[in-house]
Amino acid sequence: MSSLEKRQAADLPKYAKIRQMNRGSYDQSLVHEILDAGLVAHCGFVHEGRPMVIPMAYARIGNKLYIHGASSTRIIKNNKDGVPASLTVTLVDGIVVARSAFHHSMNYRCAIVHGTARLVTNPKEEVDALAAITDHLLPGRWDECREMLPKEHKATGVLMLEIEHASTKVRTGGPVDDEADLGSEIWAGVVPVVTALGQPFTAADVPENTAVPASVPAASKKFA
Repeated sequence: MSSLEKRQAADLPKYAKIRQMNRGSYDQSLVHEILDAGLVAHCGFVHEGRPMVIPMAYARIGNKLYIHGASSTRIIKNNKDGVPASLTVTLVDGIVVARSAFHHSMNYRCAIVHGTARLVTNPKEEVDALAAITDHLLPGRWDECREMLPKEHKATGVLMLEIEHASTKVRTGGPVDDEADLGSEIWAGVVPVVTALGQPFTAADVPENTAVPASVPAASKKFA
């Protein structure tokens, strides 16, 4: 751990500290890089004394993360006054195959965020957040869509999670086998995991010769 990371860790609450630093980091630029490359965030909070983890679409604007859902859902309607929350995005890059089952692993990049989730009540911020969430998945899609209807706006709630503490955990490379197993005839290596968007399928009721919008190839490029 560098001297900078030691100073950063000293000021963190226990729940936000990295237990083992060999794969961990407090590099905020790396946090942002992983968040911007992910498709789904798993959001954790406590509801009626029970831990809940919900997969959700999201977007990052600066040091704030936005998630949305129906205004009637638990994560939205029960957290109007702010609730401690955690959000995790994990990108899996490969399955690490070792000679023993014990040493099997994965190559991955993970960002863990802690903060307080609050309901967005400013109408402009709410619309900006919904646009950012849409464009995170399909860059430029918000402007391709028709204008949001008032009833749609009313039915949708947005939570903002300011990044108070964040860290990353990353594994790269091949298997780390016991020295006694090296050179055996048991196969070992890495099976890459690739995430990519496939060929789009046009809905049956779309008029013939309607072009695929620019947001679709933009998303394919972003998540290639």
